[in-house]
Amino acid sequence: MFKKIAKFYRDVVKELKFVSWPTMADLKEGTTVVVIISSIVAILLSVIDSVFSLLVRLVLFKG
Repeated sequence: MFKKIAKFYRDVVKELKFVSWPTMADLKEGTTVVVIISSIVAILLSVIDSVFSLLVRLVLFKG
């Protein structure tokens, strides 16, 4: 069993040598895109939630 585990980790190390790792510039660009898109989605959901809350209050409490 330990031989299988050791072989698995040797194979993992071997495969990781073939991985094309992103550059620091690529990481910064990807992170920037994710942060900006996440912020935009959060703002849009907040606005939609506020509008629906207002509509529910107007309907349920009639102003």
